[in-house]
Amino acid sequence: MTTLQKRISQAQKVTLQGLVINLVLTLVKFLAGVWGHSAAMVADAVHSLSDTATDLVVLASVKLSAKPADSGHTYGHGRFETLAAAVIALALAGVGAKILIGAIHTIVGVAQGKTLPAPGAIALWAAVLSIVIKEWLYRYTLRTARALDSQSLLANAWHHRSDALSSIGTLAGIGGAFFLGAQWTLLDPLAAVVVSLFIFDAAWHILKNVWREFSDASLGEQTVHQISRLCQEVPGVCSPHDIKTRRIGPHVSIELHLYVQDDTPFVQVHHMTEQAEQKLRRHFGPGTFIIIHPEPLSARGHH
Repeated sequence: MTTLQKRISQAQKVTLQGLVINLVLTLVKFLAGVWGHSAAMVADAVHSLSDTATDLVVLASVKLSAKPADSGHTYGHGRFETLAAAVIALALAGVGAKILIGAIHTIVGVAQGKTLPAPGAIALWAAVLSIVIKEWLYRYTLRTARALDSQSLLANAWHHRSDALSSIGTLAGIGGAFFLGAQWTLLDPLAAVVVSLFIFDAAWHILKNVWREFSDASLGEQTVHQISRLCQEVPGVCSPHDIKTRRIGPHVSIELHLYVQDDTPFVQVHHMTEQAEQKLRRHFGPGTFIIIHPEPLSARGHH
């Protein structure tokens, strides 16, 4: 099995597992919310349902991004993963808006004299179960996302974390209303408001990373220093400069210039650049896009 096939297999495995868990958890939360008279738990169930949709988006993006480069996509299809991350972020924002509007509507109703039923114990235990499962799923997905350097998996991991955080808010609201009595039932929709804020925050962080990639933002000074250091480990190479970096889905793109001695034979220059490429790919991954422009040392003063 090739490195690419392993990457696809691992990404699909963790996402499919998350999909099954989310479907079961959505059903449990929804039933607990209905039977336990908890608006916050029903809102939490809707959030979990959105997780199943984003799992499907991730599965599709992983498969599409793995397609090899072709004449129409010379840099491959890696940005499908970034697009999937954007879809997940927008889905999160939509879920957050829906929960917020519903919670505000309930709060306004209470202010106008409407009485809310106290949430039952089943809603309380469902919130505890959700926190434990979704936090585990977040850590499991995050570990795989970092190992595979996958933007869409990383976004999905944060979707899981936002669900865990929302369940904490739900637990606080349901717990307050359950243990403090009927006069505190307003805590349940207030908890739903807190849930929506957590979701908006997660969506914002994902969108910031997506925007950085789509705007071809550089990978930072630390990465530039790493590239320079790796190239200078090749005998005969000196002063790497004009280093440009960006991310294309799961891959890094690097373009740089480097100086070599004027009398270095062409074949040796070619060998040196190949060595530099090998070092960079070992560090940044086999799918790294690299363009190296060798220049004679005597040209240094002309730049």
